[in-house]
Amino acid sequence: MKRCFIILLVILISVKCCFTQDPHFTQFYSNPLYLAPSFAGATEQHRLATTYRNQWPSMPGAFITYSFSYDYYSTNYNSGVGFLFMRDEAGTGRMSRTNAGIQYSYNIQISDLWYVRPGVYFLYTQRGLDFNRLLFNDQIHVSGTTSTIEVPSENSIGDIDFSTSALVFSNKCWLGISVDHLLRPNQSLYGDDIKLPIKYSVFGGVQIIRRSRLLRPIDETLSMAFIFRSQDYNNQLDVGLYYYKSPLVFGFWYRGIPVVKTNNRMGDAVALLVGFKIEQFSIGYSYDFTISKLLTSTGGAHEVSLIYEFTTYREKKKKHAIPCPEF
Repeated sequence: MKRCFIILLVILISVKCCFTQDPHFTQFYSNPLYLAPSFAGATEQHRLATTYRNQWPSMPGAFITYSFSYDYYSTNYNSGVGFLFMRDEAGTGRMSRTNAGIQYSYNIQISDLWYVRPGVYFLYTQRGLDFNRLLFNDQIHVSGTTSTIEVPSENSIGDIDFSTSALVFSNKCWLGISVDHLLRPNQSLYGDDIKLPIKYSVFGGVQIIRRSRLLRPIDETLSMAFIFRSQDYNNQLDVGLYYYKSPLVFGFWYRGIPVVKTNNRMGDAVALLVGFKIEQFSIGYSYDFTISKLLTSTGGAHEVSLIYEFTTYREKKKKHAIPCPEF
């Protein structure tokens, strides 16, 4: 009975949060365009990236998020352009959010070692719900299931949105900020005016170890990175380490704010990552271990990422690469 109560409570909280909080990815650097539009074109030339996340698989209903992106960098114009598609489905009613839009970034050299990349993101966002999959208490009757008075006026609602970001980096460290939902799109299916809260993200890191052989690409790095996100009353901090020894990648992450207790817990999860990376292709898998009171109820979270980079011709100029990890 206690287990059923916990499951029901988590479902209700999750449905509420779907209106107020964006989905997140553990391997956020493997989904760079979702992290910040400044990463559009942060590649040699062409890049295809996709991520799949299955959160809380032990819970009833689907908590699935996936994304696909393509971006391109033009050295002649110091510019990057990209396209991002993201869909998130949550709960038995398959409450969904679908985003699709284009991004642009511009690379500015401010000194011999430091670069700045501002970026913008214009997108169309849609909120939807499969209402026929839900069951309310006014539908339960001794004679069988009846209709409900809770029917929304719309099964889906769409709106436009805008995000912006800025990234400062050198060959060993980086720091960025992203501000999402500046147009605050409406999310209500009942005709109300319910605006999506603005989300603020601050992220960065440093390469502690950076080794390479003569005239060869870097084949060993140890990086420390973080990301802090704030949206409405929800705050989240992820800190972790990446170790890359060609062609393998290992990572460890902690999610939570250690000195601040939120929602009666100090931490939410720890995540382990293993990846394989060669010159043009990388694949990563991560698993989130829940460390809150929901430890035995959620089943953690599985996440898989794929990135493929390629060139169609050799540029005359060589761009400065951002040193952040790819997972």
